[in-house]
Amino acid sequence: MAEEHPKQSTQADNPNPPGATKPKRSVVKRIIVWLVILLVFAGLFVVVLRQKSAPQAAAQGGGRRGALGGGGPVSVMTATAKKGDVGVYQEAIGTVTPVYTSSVTSQVTGLIVAVHYTEGQLVHKGDPLVDIDPRQYEANVTQAQGTLDKDTHVLAQAKMDLERYRAAWEKNAIAKQILEDQEKTVLQDEGTVKADQGQLQFDQVQLTYCHITAPFTGRVGLRLVDPGNLVQANSTTPLVVVTQEQPITVIFTIAEDYLGQIQGQLRHGGQLRVDAYDRTAQTKIASGKLLTVDNQIDTTTGTVKLRAIFDNNNGTLFPNQFVNTRLLVTTQHNMTVIPTSAIQHNGDASFVYLIQNGTALIRNVQPGQADGNLTAVEGINPGDILVNSSFEKLQANAKVVIAKAPKPATTSATKAAP
Repeated sequence: MAEEHPKQSTQADNPNPPGATKPKRSVVKRIIVWLVILLVFAGLFVVVLRQKSAPQAAAQGGGRRGALGGGGPVSVMTATAKKGDVGVYQEAIGTVTPVYTSSVTSQVTGLIVAVHYTEGQLVHKGDPLVDIDPRQYEANVTQAQGTLDKDTHVLAQAKMDLERYRAAWEKNAIAKQILEDQEKTVLQDEGTVKADQGQLQFDQVQLTYCHITAPFTGRVGLRLVDPGNLVQANSTTPLVVVTQEQPITVIFTIAEDYLGQIQGQLRHGGQLRVDAYDRTAQTKIASGKLLTVDNQIDTTTGTVKLRAIFDNNNGTLFPNQFVNTRLLVTTQHNMTVIPTSAIQHNGDASFVYLIQNGTALIRNVQPGQADGNLTAVEGINPGDILVNSSFEKLQANAKVVIAKAPKPATTSATKAAP
């Protein structure tokens, strides 16, 4: 009986070998993973786009619907273009400078016996400020007066002798030399008397220096000396500082390009107004006028200094204070002016929304000089009605409705019920 050998299996005989499905399954898994990743990124991209477009859609879509409902006209406030004058100003930073400032020092040496002023006091010209011990200088005056009296009598005696000698010489009783000597003696005594008079006047002036008074009307600063302090003559240490505050001036600079225009108006008697504003340049402190122009231009900056004077009756300007100044150089007349807030900008272009038949039309304008809240413009006519609010809800040819201006709040007193 013949042996049956087992049939050997080959790869060719098995069309689906066990390891053949593994590569196919791994490829499918990779494809699925990549599809999931792509779907996740696509979802994130859509979410980001929706977040970015939401504010624009709210402004363009929901915002335009306004308070009247979807697609309704936009409620706006309006302004009317008018004819008016616009001032041309030059703005600069200025320093408040007193007209007069005096650091009072002692001209004599002595002890301070009295201080008559209080710190920050407004003093008038001639008011007493400081007294220095005058006794030494009073004694000098008395001594000089005594010397003058003695020499005056010596001169009188010499003149009497001169008259006697003249009478004797006419009678040939004395030699002429004696008469001539007496004449020279009289002249010498006259010189001595003049010297004594000068010394007396000097001592009297020194005595007045012991009583120090205000040189002009102004405000004193902090007290710098006390009674009992010894002061030296011609010392650089001040006894008191007095500054004039009414009127007061402000010094500021402008570009030299405007110098000719300013000087031309000053030569013809024109008065240029200068306004002083606070540090934020929002609140006007005081108004004054241009006083003078400096006599030379600063070559390093191309500017020139100007001084303006202010009454400062309310004391709002303080010495050495920094302020913002506005110099009215000239005035443009018969200009078309509108509120500055009505002008919109798109890059370098400026435009306004002109209302015609309930529709907001875009009109390009050319802004000119601004004066406060008004700006001169070209491109519209006086009487045109412009939009002055709700710009974020507007677009070209949008329908608008004019809102009523809010009434000012009023308070009314009511009687309580009994």
